[in-house]
Parts: sequence; structure tokens; C-alpha cells
Amino acid sequence: MASHARLDHRNPLVFDTHELGRRPGALQRLTRTIEAPRDFGIQGVIGVPEGNPVELELRLESVMDGVLVTGTARATAEGECVRCLEPLEQELEADFQEMFSYPDADDRGRVKAEPADDAEDDEDRLFLEDGLFDLEPVLRDAVVLALPMQPVCQEDCPGLCSECGARLADDPDHHHDAVDIRWAALQGIAGSLEPGDKDEMSGAEAGVDEKQEK
Repeated sequence: MASHARLDHRNPLVFDTHELGRRPGALQRLTRTIEAPRDFGIQGVIGVPEGNPVELELRLESVMDGVLVTGTARATAEGECVRCLEPLEQELEADFQEMFSYPDADDRGRVKAEPADDAEDDEDRLFLEDGLFDLEPVLRDAVVLALPMQPVCQEDCPGLCSECGARLADDPDHHHDAVDIRWAALQGIAGSLEPGDKDEMSGAEAGVDEKQEK
């Protein structure tokens, strides 16, 4: 009976386990540099740009039920600081481990249905297809977990000025003179008056004060 793999062995994230020979305890170590696929990270926040190199170190171990894959991915992620909005780069190291189970296949290469009690468990299981497995979904999950949800260019980044938007890290002494909003309107009126008008206003204010004293 010939089985037909649905995975393409030419895909750099598809790996072949035939060398292990279904011998429990057999090991295989692999290193591979791939190009990052599209949307590899937390979309709109931080991620590895499409096409950038991702270094993989893998350990494939044959066990009774399948192949246990343990590995580490390393790459450079790019994003934007959530405080000052400046572009940033961050070295990424993501560890992962996943079991790819041996399927019980029929003569068409399809996985036979398991008993009903195991149906929910099978939804989360990953299977080998003719000795091949696709690492991409496992790698994506590992990268997302390894990346910060709120990346910053530096831990103590002070962010932007809330009044003018200036980057505070570039000017530690940056500040604005505080103006009491209760006097702001009066200061504007006073600035628009002629000298004679100001004297009349001062006299009127003095008269009011005298009445209040009486």
C-alpha cells in the first residue's frame, strides 16, 4: 500500500524522520537556517520581517508513539517602542517541544478515526504524514510566546512629552512651565490691553477691593 504525503519535502519547514526508522531511542540532530515566513510574530507590534534568516537547532527523538521534536529558534525581531514610537530591534530566542504522533493510516494515507472518547484529544495532536512533519505552526506559537506584547527600546524609556510629543530620552531636561488655567484667560486679556486700559482696570479692581473691606 502506498501512502501519499500531503506535505512538500521541499518546504524548508518540513522535516523528514525516516532516518530514525521508528526505533525508540533513536536520535537525530539538525541545524537549518530558513527565511522567516510572512507575519512571523505579533502582527502590528513586533516580529521577524519576512525573508529574514531564522536559525534552527533541532533534536528529533523517536519514541513509542511518534517523534518528539525539541528545538530552539534564533532571529532578530523588529518592531516599535510602545512608549516613544521609535523603531527597535530585539534578539529573539524561542524554545519549543512538540510530539508528532504516528498515524494509523488506511490504504489512502488518511488517518483512521479514533474512538469517540479520544476525539477531543486528537484535535490538539499533530501527526506525521508519511514520515514528514511541518514545523511552522509549532514555530509560530513559540515565537509569539517569546516576544514581548509591549516592546520598549530600553527598560527605562521615558516615552514622549504629553504636551508636545518630544522624545524625552533625547532631552532629559525637557519641561513646560505650568500655567494655572484659572489665570490663563486673564493673562490673555491683560496682554491685549493698552497701557491706559490696564490703569483703568487696576483702578476698578482697587475700588472693588475697598468696597469689600467696608
